[in-house]
Parts: sequence; structure tokens; C-alpha cells
Amino acid sequence: MSPNGSDRSSRRPMRRKLLQVLTAGVVLATASGCTYKDFPRLGMPTPVTEEAPRILSLWQGSWAAALVTGVLVWGLIIWSVIFHRRSRTKVEVPPQTRYNMPIEALYTVVPLIIVSVLFYFTARDESKLLALEKPAHTVNVVGYQWSWGFNYVENVEGSKGDAKTNKELKAVPDKYRADFPANAGGVYDAGIPGTRNPQTGNPGPTLWLPKGEKVRFILTSRDVIHSFWVVPFLFKQDVIPGHTNVFEVTPNQEGTFLGKCAELCGVDHSRMLFNVKVVSPERYQQHLKELAEKGQTGFIPSGIEQTDPARNAEKNQL
Repeated sequence: MSPNGSDRSSRRPMRRKLLQVLTAGVVLATASGCTYKDFPRLGMPTPVTEEAPRILSLWQGSWAAALVTGVLVWGLIIWSVIFHRRSRTKVEVPPQTRYNMPIEALYTVVPLIIVSVLFYFTARDESKLLALEKPAHTVNVVGYQWSWGFNYVENVEGSKGDAKTNKELKAVPDKYRADFPANAGGVYDAGIPGTRNPQTGNPGPTLWLPKGEKVRFILTSRDVIHSFWVVPFLFKQDVIPGHTNVFEVTPNQEGTFLGKCAELCGVDHSRMLFNVKVVSPERYQQHLKELAEKGQTGFIPSGIEQTDPARNAEKNQL
């Protein structure tokens, strides 16, 4: 057989293997549990807050950039494997390329450009998501081993006191207390690992929120680091002892959603679950009155107070 014929026959198994790999890739991409409606979210749940679409857009943009980069890299690899593989009839070493300044500059500059673009959009969206306005409602989320408590900082009939001076909220810095409603006696709800939502049976206590109204979450911990994650919010934030994290969202869809601790916090970390029930503003106010009627007035201890250096550092940033 001629050398050319031998070379062509050696390429056929390679082409068959490449076709098999590409077919397997297509099957894996299309045989997942996502429907065509879910696919554009790339694994993310349906957003249920006004802020979540911004996170989803950043997620989709990151995937698009990664896909373009991947196609380029994979394409170059496959091209070099196919067209520059060693021939069985030739044993000489192919020409070597080294000290090529344009190529070296290219693969240094291009990654810098990619990282810079991703950094810009991440920093832009982060600043928007963490911006604080005057909220309609404030909830102090308290993490503790192994459940969650919720202090509703609200004026509720049957509850007396002032959240701005309440000692149980000592972990909340003064700059956030300044935005509390005047004479807010407040109500609370606290869970244990065995608590369940009475409507769905899902484990954990239930945090109630009003639809269409901005809510500020003030996150405090009594013991170790936890992480407050409401899955369809597409957002989570650490709950750190001695440090207060804050963010705001506006729920825009009624329903009961799952939440969990996203930080390994000890032996029963997997039991730190909770529910978020988004209802109409009228039903939300009714729920607060129901908590007051049960005697759950005032606040549960919010956690470990910030140290003076931490307080001073935050004041200098204002």
C-alpha cells in the first residue's frame, strides 16, 4: 500500500473517535433534567425578587464568556491534534516555535482583558446589590446552632418597647438602628431543627415577607459563622459573629420558598433549614399581629456584639 493510502487509513479511526466524542457531548448537554424554558437560566431557579434578575444576568454573561473562551481553546486543541499529529511515515521533529513575542504577548494580554471585563461587571453589580435605601421593613435574622430566629422590627399592636434602645439587639450597629421605626416594640419567631412549616411540612422555621415592599435583612450570629441563603433569591450572605452584614431585597412573587445555611457550621449544619413565605402586605401585617397574640413580643438576643475596633472601622467608612 502506498504511503498516502496508509496515511488516509490511519485518519479514519481518529475521525470516528472524534465523531463519537462530539455525539456523546451533545447527548449529555440535551439529556439533563432541564426543560427548554429552564435552559436559559443555566441551572439557576426562577428569580422571585426585583434584584435577582441582575444576578441571573451576571451568571449568564459569565457562562457566555466561558463558552466563547472554551470554544476557542478547544478548537485550537482539536485543530492541532488533527492537523499536526505525528505521521506514521515521518519521524522527523516538526518545526519548533519559540521566543515569538507577538504570540507570547497575545496569551498574556487576552486573559488580562477577560479578567478585567469580568471584574468590571461583577463590581458594578455587587455595588448595586449591596446598596442600602430606606426600607419599608427590617428583619434581624439571627443564626445559631442549629436553627434560625427572626426579629421583626415593626410597630405591632400589643407590643411595647423601642428597638433603637433594646438590649437584645446590641449586636446591631447604631447606624442601622437609626433607620428603625420609632417605638417599634417588635415581634419574633425562633425555630429549632424540628420546627416545620404547617402548610408545606418543610423543615425549619418560616420567615414571612410582604410582596412588593423592600425588606432590609440585618444578619447576626450567636456562635459561629453561618450563611443565610434563600435559594430563589439567587443571593446569600455570611452571618458572622461580631460582624454585621446587611442587604435589601423586594420580593415580587408570592409563595413559600426554601432557605438553608450555606456555610459548614458544625455537626448539624444540614439541619439549619428555613422557609420564606411571601404574602400580600395585608396578610403580612396580620401575621405580625398573630405573633403578638401568641406572646412573641419583643426580640430574641441578636448575637455577639461587634468589637470597638470593628465599630470604629465602620464609622470611618461612612
